[in-house]
Amino acid sequence: MALHIVQSPEWGKFKSSYGTPAVRVGEVQYTIHKIPFTSIYYAYCPKVDPLRIDWEPLKASLSENSCIAINFDVPNIIKGSQQESAATAVLSDKCIPAPRETFASSNIILDLTSPDEELLSNMHKKHRYNLGLAQRKGVTVRTGETEEDFDAFYTLLKDTSVRQKYYIHPRIYYKKLWDMLHPVGIVHMLTAYYEEKVLASWMLFIYDNVVYYPYGGSSEEHKNLFASTLVAWETIKLGKEKECHTFDMWGAAKNPEDESDTWHGFTSFKLKFGGKFVDYIGSYDWVLNKPLYDTFNFAQDVRWKILKTLR
Repeated sequence: MALHIVQSPEWGKFKSSYGTPAVRVGEVQYTIHKIPFTSIYYAYCPKVDPLRIDWEPLKASLSENSCIAINFDVPNIIKGSQQESAATAVLSDKCIPAPRETFASSNIILDLTSPDEELLSNMHKKHRYNLGLAQRKGVTVRTGETEEDFDAFYTLLKDTSVRQKYYIHPRIYYKKLWDMLHPVGIVHMLTAYYEEKVLASWMLFIYDNVVYYPYGGSSEEHKNLFASTLVAWETIKLGKEKECHTFDMWGAAKNPEDESDTWHGFTSFKLKFGGKFVDYIGSYDWVLNKPLYDTFNFAQDVRWKILKTLR
């Protein structure tokens, strides 16, 4: 598989600049996180390819940075793929299953190598109709370039997060992403307008021939114009223009048929573009200090229970 954006050197520079030190060991990148009220750290390594891990240098680096464990969060290996067996064997030999996941363990992946006509024909008929409706009614999509474009994106992202009750990063996180990775062609923005009103805006990543949709928001106004459907189609076209072979939609509900899941709505929206629903292999922790690791996990369990009650 392609190197995931969060394992890229560019992502590491962004994280370090944001204040979360990133460390690179061979082809593996992790960030270090201080455990409150202690002098020790926890390492976080999302979307890694386990077959690229050089274990001895990694162990030396973790020890040098006073890390008690490293979390391989949702490795970038799809269940049922040719790499699954070898990757799982490597992790099982060195690690223990992680008690929780941060990245979504399921996803929607769309193959972009087909012609536009075939991509449209594979789309759910309701999405095709809504796409045409948005175009007929005069919704337009523009590429974001300015501070005003960023402000419009963030306003919609924040409003959507409040409306749908999910957590987002502070504004400075997205602004630093934009300022650092847009000039080098990694971060892109597409925004839909109707009569100069902003209806939907997505921040996208393009890296190693994959286009990612991690962040986005939409307005409650003119929902019947299906602006987000048009933004998604323009994302597909942008990916193809940039020679991407895959559209990675970042995450999905574990069971797309479960209507009680809070992710059901956007999972259904993503699936209607004709992509493939996939599950990734489980997350693992490589533990270097078991007593401190157990204490840390107990505190984390308490923290997550408190956060859930505050939602």
